[in-house]
Amino acid sequence: MTNGEWMRTIQHLPIHYLLFTIHLMNGTNTYDGLKISREGSNRVSDELTLEHPLSIRIGGEPFTLTMHTPADEMDLVRGLLFTEGVARKKHGPIAIEIVERSNEGFISIVDVAPEEVDLHAAQLNKRSLLSVASCGICGITELQIPNGKLSGENDALKLEQVERMFAEMRKKQSDYLIGGGSHAAALFNREHRLLELREDIGRHNAVDKVIGALVNAEKLKDANYMLVSGRVSYEIVVKCFAAGVPNLLAVSAPSTLAVDFCKELGISLYGFCRENRFTCYSQSAK
Repeated sequence: MTNGEWMRTIQHLPIHYLLFTIHLMNGTNTYDGLKISREGSNRVSDELTLEHPLSIRIGGEPFTLTMHTPADEMDLVRGLLFTEGVARKKHGPIAIEIVERSNEGFISIVDVAPEEVDLHAAQLNKRSLLSVASCGICGITELQIPNGKLSGENDALKLEQVERMFAEMRKKQSDYLIGGGSHAAALFNREHRLLELREDIGRHNAVDKVIGALVNAEKLKDANYMLVSGRVSYEIVVKCFAAGVPNLLAVSAPSTLAVDFCKELGISLYGFCRENRFTCYSQSAK
């Protein structure tokens, strides 16, 4: 649908439907509640981040179920399969069919053509449990340790560079600015310019989305810095490594396992990038 067709369509819709649709397009929806504080109580209408199940099938067989914020599903699927080592093709599209949508129009089930994936890797990585929004490795029975080491340059980041990148990321976080409940992941090039940003209710989903976006655009090789809005744990580090990004920066704290893996995998890790400071926990070798 073109912009003109979209505008002609919405002119005939009731205002309450328009507001609901606009909220959904922003990845949020309005919920009423009772806010209680020391000053008393009052009813409020808050914008909350959408959460919706997305089932990924391969050749009609269930592969995984992840909770996500509706939008950029093709990027999410491409990034998830890429970082899991199931579909590592870097050039050209892959065949993904939308099988089912919810009553609201959200994509609920997609099916990936089996010839697009490594079926052996898909079977090894198949998740038997629900992969909830806050956990990227739920249902996996073993901790998988990647092989190799990135050879990224020691960039000796300056505080002003870190602040500029995070300021740019915050400006683009439309879902977070409206609902306050989504995470963001952004990829920047060597000149600290923003390449792409994606948001989702799940930290690992946001990372998969932004990686998938650059894989689809065939620009992943340009990515040199990954910025995330939350904490850093094992699964985020592994996804960063799979994407070949040598610098990982987070607003919050890393886990001990994240630091250990960054040191082993050659990733420079920066935590607590806020309030005019950051902490470097791992520095990649020159």
